[in-house]
Amino acid sequence: MRGALAVRPSAALLAVDLFPSSRRGFLLPHRRNPCVAPRPPRHRLYTVSAMASAFKPEESRVPPALQLPTPPVSKFKIALCQLSVTPDKERNIVHARQAIEEAARKGAQLVLLPEIWNSPYSNDSFPVYAEDIEAGGDAAPSFSMLSEAARSLQITIVGGSIPERSGDRLYNTCCVFGTDGNLKGKHRKIHLFDIDIPGKITFKESKTLTAGEHPTIVDTDVGRIGIGICYDIRFQELAMLYAARGAHLLCYPGAFNMTTGPLHWELLQRARAADNQLFVATCSPARDSGAGYIAWGHSTLVGPFGEVIATTEHEEAIIVEEIDYSLIELRRSNLPLANQRRGDLYQLVDVQRLNSK
Repeated sequence: MRGALAVRPSAALLAVDLFPSSRRGFLLPHRRNPCVAPRPPRHRLYTVSAMASAFKPEESRVPPALQLPTPPVSKFKIALCQLSVTPDKERNIVHARQAIEEAARKGAQLVLLPEIWNSPYSNDSFPVYAEDIEAGGDAAPSFSMLSEAARSLQITIVGGSIPERSGDRLYNTCCVFGTDGNLKGKHRKIHLFDIDIPGKITFKESKTLTAGEHPTIVDTDVGRIGIGICYDIRFQELAMLYAARGAHLLCYPGAFNMTTGPLHWELLQRARAADNQLFVATCSPARDSGAGYIAWGHSTLVGPFGEVIATTEHEEAIIVEEIDYSLIELRRSNLPLANQRRGDLYQLVDVQRLNSK
């Protein structure tokens, strides 16, 4: 296997002193004194179990990591709907519904939509296009469409994200719907996109949006899913927390731009997948070169070894690909990271789980 280190069983258990010392100093192999009988090498025996115990891997996650749950299905198809977005909200809603229906016809049991798919991505647009999700109905047409589509098509939908109005606050919010059309989880973007790269891009989501306060992990008919939105993918702690909570799949609706997209979009997806040995799916809007904010595109599915399973370019597209959860156990047996973490040196603390006990 490329990149793997092959170690003989004996080498894994023994540490050998290859250069024994004597009163004459170190006797190097190419300068050995023929008149002095070489001393046998000293062997220091270490057992794998003793090393693991000393490393305290079970203490590297506080509270301890949950055992990966058995998913309801071992294999299923996911659809990434990379949609074009216009200033016409009604058109965006109808277009998203059509894409969801096409994905379902192609066998998708889980559909993932892009970040801010019903609105232009701008601080000026967020207040105008925002919906009152709690009120529902006419106050939340995008939300209502997703709920009805999930129910009628009997699929799970990770509904990208839309601007949400709650009281006097606005959020960048992702809603997850079960096959019955009911809301199973709502993730408000935790890390707001406030960046300034002189001469390239400056954007401050915090001018209009409020940061969410809760990680979101949802049990669905296609497994346990951790949700992040775009900038959330840069913070590995969130992905680690989801992995410790037993996630099979991380979904990140996102809209990286023409500066950070080429550099970091695929890199971050593969890192989150490889670090945590699970699946990562992302979905971006299609690129509109005339928009005020130009999305990179390249919606992607990554496997638990950091391998790109499927991706697309920047045009509008629907990717339908199979996820095979057996690869998670395979990769975790290939590289048993959970048993090798140094709980004696570092810890990931899940504050909310800790405080709930």
